[in-house]
Amino acid sequence: MIKNLFKITAVTFALTTAGGTLFAQSTKFEWKESSEGGYTYKYVTNDPTHSRFYKLKNGLTVILSPTKKEPRIQTYIATKAGSKTDPKDHTGLAHYLEHMLFKGTDKFGSKDWAKEKPLLDQIDALYEKYNVTTDEAQRKAIYKEIDRVSGEAAKYAIANEYDKLMASMGAEGTNAFTSFEQTVYQEQIPSNVMDKYLAVQAERFRNPVLRLFHTELEAVYEEKNIGLDKDSRKAVEAMFEAAFPNNNYGKQTTIGTVEHLKNPSLKAIREYFNTYYVPNNMGVIMSGDFDPTEVVKKVDKSFAFMQPKEIPPYTFEPEKPILSPIVREVKGPDAEFMFMGFRFPGAATKDAQLLNLMSQILTNGSAGLIDLDLVKNQKLLGAGAFPYVLKDYSLLILQGNPSQGQSLEEVQQLLLKELDKLRKGEFSDDLIGAIVNNAKKDEIKQHESYGDRAEALMDAFTSGQDWASVVSYSDGLNKITKQDIVNFANRYLNENNYVVVYKRKGVDNNVVKVVKPEITPVTVNRDDQSDFLKKVEAMPEDKIQPVWVDYNKDVQKATANGLPVLAVKNNDNELFSLSYRFDVGKWNNKLLSLAAGYLEFLGTKEKSSEQFSKDFYQLASDFSVSAGNEETLVSISGLNSNFTATQSLIQDLLRNCVTDQEAFKMYIARLKKSRANAKENKGAIMEGLKSYAKYGAKNPFNNVFTDAELDALKAEDLVKALHDLANMKHTLLYFGPLSASEFVAKAKPLKQGSGDYVQGAKSMVFTEQPTNKNQVLFANFDMKQAEVFWYRSSGTYSSSLTPTVSLFNNYFGGGMGSIVFQTIRESKALAYSTYAFYGQPYKKENHYTVGAYVGTQADKFNEAIKGMNELLDVLPESAKGLDIAKVSLQKSIASERVLNASILSSYLAAQRLGNTTDIRKVVYEQAPKLTYADLNAFHKKEMSQKPYVYCIVAKEDGLKAEDLAKLGEVKKLDLKEIFGY
Repeated sequence: MIKNLFKITAVTFALTTAGGTLFAQSTKFEWKESSEGGYTYKYVTNDPTHSRFYKLKNGLTVILSPTKKEPRIQTYIATKAGSKTDPKDHTGLAHYLEHMLFKGTDKFGSKDWAKEKPLLDQIDALYEKYNVTTDEAQRKAIYKEIDRVSGEAAKYAIANEYDKLMASMGAEGTNAFTSFEQTVYQEQIPSNVMDKYLAVQAERFRNPVLRLFHTELEAVYEEKNIGLDKDSRKAVEAMFEAAFPNNNYGKQTTIGTVEHLKNPSLKAIREYFNTYYVPNNMGVIMSGDFDPTEVVKKVDKSFAFMQPKEIPPYTFEPEKPILSPIVREVKGPDAEFMFMGFRFPGAATKDAQLLNLMSQILTNGSAGLIDLDLVKNQKLLGAGAFPYVLKDYSLLILQGNPSQGQSLEEVQQLLLKELDKLRKGEFSDDLIGAIVNNAKKDEIKQHESYGDRAEALMDAFTSGQDWASVVSYSDGLNKITKQDIVNFANRYLNENNYVVVYKRKGVDNNVVKVVKPEITPVTVNRDDQSDFLKKVEAMPEDKIQPVWVDYNKDVQKATANGLPVLAVKNNDNELFSLSYRFDVGKWNNKLLSLAAGYLEFLGTKEKSSEQFSKDFYQLASDFSVSAGNEETLVSISGLNSNFTATQSLIQDLLRNCVTDQEAFKMYIARLKKSRANAKENKGAIMEGLKSYAKYGAKNPFNNVFTDAELDALKAEDLVKALHDLANMKHTLLYFGPLSASEFVAKAKPLKQGSGDYVQGAKSMVFTEQPTNKNQVLFANFDMKQAEVFWYRSSGTYSSSLTPTVSLFNNYFGGGMGSIVFQTIRESKALAYSTYAFYGQPYKKENHYTVGAYVGTQADKFNEAIKGMNELLDVLPESAKGLDIAKVSLQKSIASERVLNASILSSYLAAQRLGNTTDIRKVVYEQAPKLTYADLNAFHKKEMSQKPYVYCIVAKEDGLKAEDLAKLGEVKKLDLKEIFGY
């Protein structure tokens, strides 16, 4: 997997008095050293994560951050190497290797290593020969031999045994990702399987075997083709290529070139592993429920076999200053947008931290320059500024999405004007203080999640950031002045020193997809087990006792101002959230969704919309209004010390908002542009097809205003809908430090006056259609892949089915070790992404659904359809797979803790389904008793030999009409039929 290029991790910390008021105070964050249990470690004073940093004798870094909130642990094993250190003649190699480190070693993943190894050696030699051969006929012949020998070798391989090992521990989130200078392997495990986890991970990195290579290579080809269909990825790659001509950030891409993908070298992959996967270049990072003194000893023992080596330094010629704008252009079917990028120093510098602060002055979601001037004033459809911090350099990336009739050049000029205001210091004097307030809230949120802690520590490790500098970030903010920011902006930002990428509509004639090689399906040996797996499973572990939600005790019920209150007390910190839940939604009134969006741009007679945004941000509070199909939520969140002020703000805004005709006119224009953009998004098109399959031609997805109806709307209509909402009955959902009685005492009524509550309009009725015949719903889209979603409507909800459904999904189509994944991807190499499920309804009156998905190359369309249909018709039997599915399900439930606001969500979900107790208890107790015969009977009743609706998004001339017709009655939908406008 390739890491999301816009996943920004910012660790921020701040201070509070006992009463909750923020203040500026200098706190010392210094490195200290201590010892315990025979191990010396370093730590940072006043570090709220209580992290310990160990360096073992062989150079392996171990970073441990204990927290006892849940009996689970987030783990990362990170290597400080990625695509930046790929050989220039084998780009994409680090990413290849990431995929292959799931394939096992000579100890696991093989049923007979002595017989498998000679065949793998042959495959090695064939790939080296293939790599240097240019004659196409000869290459085809060599690949045919690779395919033949790979088929023989696969007879001795146990596909996905790594995933089976982790699933049997109750692990979740099994995955890995590769970026420029990091390759990271992640797991989330129950706290009682540490010994098993370390045994598997140590073996994994001891002697990885590159088995099942040609089918995994096909998955990488699919990943490449998926990237070729993503205009955003192409735009980012163009940005880095222009910004970093001397550094591999710009000279190479993480997934590699098509030419290099077609000519892999297993020899080069092993050389890369031997060079960079050494202890002095790796880190084991964990956060969760454990004793760090015990864990470091176990890590040391497990990884002591690794020997340090000198790491080749990455050298590059420093980038030359950009003296005039560098322009790049990318074309594709998606809606137009533009990027601007400015270069900054790397992660370990103080300038990188100032970059983060400066970006928040531009964009913080509420009160930044871009937020207020361009988003709040609706000058652009969307805009933002994001720091992307890497080891050698960083980028400030600005993104802008044009409104109707705007050119990308006009978008660029609007963003440049905001940078000019930044350089001139034309921003609020109290904005930095507000950023500190919000940093306080972000710190508390970060503490709540052991996953967030571990990720922040991992990112700091791979990018070379000093953790003391990271945790002292907000403390340092108190010392930064407005003039410091102005000086910083003037040093790095001007009218000429940037890269601009225009993503325009059009056909990209430069795209060359990776052509599918001929691959014979391989055996996956589902029920075979290595001795290593048996040994790991036999290791002792303490049992974790499950904890169920008691809806009578864990949810406090009260009445405030005559309305029901559901409350859960936050005993950990001062964060609160409050939602006013109304039992009306878009099915009652289509105006509600539009009104919710319009509110963002409204103020009252006494206060402007901009001032409301500033006031919320100053309080470190958030608000949102969201209209679903059958309910609407008005929500606020923030610090308990600011609860009363935040409550007053949202009530004032909702009750007293007034029309703004200019804002309304711009809002409708932006809405039309957004709707037009949705028609250029294949994901949105697929969602429309699914809704059509479920409900028919008139469905919730296209239950929207036509363009003519939008033009006939008045601002007063939307404001009236908001005022009416404030005067409707609702339920108050509270999570925070107050008890239910304390909350009731502070809860002010939303409704004004003593009159009757406003009654919501009668809901529209959308009836789920039975799936009586095979049908194809087809939408044409310019893309390299073909995406197919199988849909079928089933029966209505029954709680007695839940154990069967839960186990079936785990066994059949839920993860990397599932039947579907093993067959479609591992055995047949037909897709990068594939899954299947039996879906639970939203409420008891709704129907279960059968869903399945394959994203495949268009030239593999028929094979992929056939492969999935075979699985839907006949459920393969795997005794070992079923055992693992049971164990995995039980262990996951036992170590899961439903906490905080999730208790309210669990209670409401149970109410909708007519359950009075935590349904997980029934699953935990009953699922282990089920047999293959039970699952097979369920499969036959619900899936086998049943009609389906095939929802297909693909390029029409890439598929044959007769192939579609074989599947069922074909209905080609135009975009108006799908979207309703």
